[in-house]
Amino acid sequence: MTAVEVACELTSTLESARPSLLAIPERGANQHADGKWSRKEILGHLIDSAANNHQRFVRLQHEDVLVLPSYRQSEWVRTQSYAGREWRDLVELWLAYNRHLAHIIRHADPSAAKHIWKGPSGDVDFEFLIADYLHHLRHHLEQIVAPSE
Repeated sequence: MTAVEVACELTSTLESARPSLLAIPERGANQHADGKWSRKEILGHLIDSAANNHQRFVRLQHEDVLVLPSYRQSEWVRTQSYAGREWRDLVELWLAYNRHLAHIIRHADPSAAKHIWKGPSGDVDFEFLIADYLHHLRHHLEQIVAPSE
């Protein structure tokens, strides 16, 4: 999938998800959806993913090889106390951040496609990273909007 195709898919996913996310009541957003985190915390994790990938998406267009500090997802979610935030605020922040990422991806320099991020699970190129970002986002969205048990 090209960067432009990923950007289009990301934008489409955001707009499709918005009504479903906003339809979740505050009480439902506090329910645990994956056995580990509440819906708020999963969405918070997606906000953290956007923040971390923002750095990767921009920096990889200027560096052939990128190394950044690790991202301890559970610690980030706990430290930011997403469970204490208003659901609508989290949804709107997530949407705005990802619209910006879609813009960055859409305008990515094609010559950077094979630039390498040295991540904790091994080396991946920019092209893989943006496609994987979309896959990761959709996976967690399914956890959030799935009917609760």
